[in-house]
Amino acid sequence: MGKDKKKKGKGAEKTAEKTEKKLKLKAKKELAAKGEDDIESMVKAIEEEERKRQEVKEVAVGAPSHRSNFSITAHPDNPEIIFFGGEFYNGQKTTMFNDLLIYNLKRGEWSSIRSPAGPPPRSSHQAVAVSQSGGQLWVFGGEFTSPTESQFYHYKDLWCFHFSSRRWEKVVAPGGPSARSGHRMVAIKKWLVVFGGFHDNLRDSKYFNDVYAFDLESRAWSKLSTTGSEPSPRSACQMFPTNDGRLVVFGGYCKEKGKKGKEKGVVLQDMFLLQQDKHDEKGLKWRWQTVKQVGSRPSLRSGLCNAVARDGKIFLFGGVKDEDEGQESGDESDEEGEGTFHNDLHSVTVEGERATWHLIQLTGKKDTVEKKKRRKVKEDGEDEGMESEEEAMERLDELALDEETGPSTVTVESGAFTISSTIVSEDSRVSQNELSFLGNLGASGSGQESSKQLTVPSPRFNAGMTFKGGSLYLFGGLWESGEKDYTLKDFYSLDTKKLDTWNTIIEDDVRAMEWVQEEDDDEDEDDEEEEESGMETD
Repeated sequence: MGKDKKKKGKGAEKTAEKTEKKLKLKAKKELAAKGEDDIESMVKAIEEEERKRQEVKEVAVGAPSHRSNFSITAHPDNPEIIFFGGEFYNGQKTTMFNDLLIYNLKRGEWSSIRSPAGPPPRSSHQAVAVSQSGGQLWVFGGEFTSPTESQFYHYKDLWCFHFSSRRWEKVVAPGGPSARSGHRMVAIKKWLVVFGGFHDNLRDSKYFNDVYAFDLESRAWSKLSTTGSEPSPRSACQMFPTNDGRLVVFGGYCKEKGKKGKEKGVVLQDMFLLQQDKHDEKGLKWRWQTVKQVGSRPSLRSGLCNAVARDGKIFLFGGVKDEDEGQESGDESDEEGEGTFHNDLHSVTVEGERATWHLIQLTGKKDTVEKKKRRKVKEDGEDEGMESEEEAMERLDELALDEETGPSTVTVESGAFTISSTIVSEDSRVSQNELSFLGNLGASGSGQESSKQLTVPSPRFNAGMTFKGGSLYLFGGLWESGEKDYTLKDFYSLDTKKLDTWNTIIEDDVRAMEWVQEEDDDEDEDDEEEEESGMETD
């Protein structure tokens, strides 16, 4: 009986293989009619071109071009920020990148490093920088999209860029994660830990919740054995380490099938902790547990970006919420709603099994006269009860810790300034007024005093953000208006000690951007592709 079952299994596999070959042959014929090679041939041709390069070239360049779904990583030892990959779509053609760009914080200069045999272009990958061996940048996975966006290729390769030699190395190690994009990877102790992601073959999407660890010392992959309340399969989540050596997973995105097999996007807002089993010396056994969230958690959205500060505080910016996302899988509609885009900044700290959220209210740059007046009052002792701005913020944070408090607005007054924050319970959400994108470009924040100069980046999703030298750095991303997808290239920094205003390093150029409208695509085919792909966030 066992042999019969085995034969049946093999027969099913052969049938699946034949079906897959027929579909590939059909797809190749359709692509030939469009004048486009199949996606695997494109990737192989690019890899061959990369191998032909013989020497390392490092040259001074201008700022990065418009892009989203790239990686932005702070160098662990040098005053540098590292950009790699990403994509750009102008309405007619998709361009993929594999350039490695370095921004020097002290000099404010950009450089490009082109090395032999580097990784092919990709987006929605992950990159982590470590101090090991003079500094290394590790890149895993991601996706390659054909110029017509009719084909997708998911990577499962692992690359290491050595800063000492300025050269790439393709690391071949068996037993790693399957091909995917939209996953997350962080460095903790001696491991690179990979979680989640998705694989899309244009017929259906598969989401993952598996966990893999790559040992930086032995250079070997291991699939972690996990117990406890694990996260559901997802991509585009936020993952970051805590100061005590644990990992946090928050939110994400996935698709669920509703009535008639139609897929609907689902945005997640739950949080989990992953920690190593104390009795496991090999580091292969880990345990999941849920996290209780209190304070001003971000409203339901996906496509946020995050950065880990030195003190264990995590900052998160932006994101998008589609009107048709978050609904029950059986509640289906043929029309797509407009997305709600965000440009608010949140912070979260995780202690024990509890996460405390705060909505960051930037103070703006005060008038010099106002600062001197407040300083003189304190020196003369005329108002001993006046608290500092930092003390007021701390008092506001303490109020936010009360998990029994329902949605309410708390105002802390401190003589010369007023700080307001909306506090919500674990199960409630903050409703924020969204500024229109164009109205927000270069403008001061809404509701701020006129004497305070305040710059806030425009709403966006799938941007990149990192922390270095006490400041946050935010670059690029996407914003949509109707059928148009605007890819950004503006660049900002924010001092996390002052939290006064974003400093503009590169101004936006959205008003000058051109959108090339599709000319002769069949509308039915477009609608079908939109239903399959949806708004997948990094």
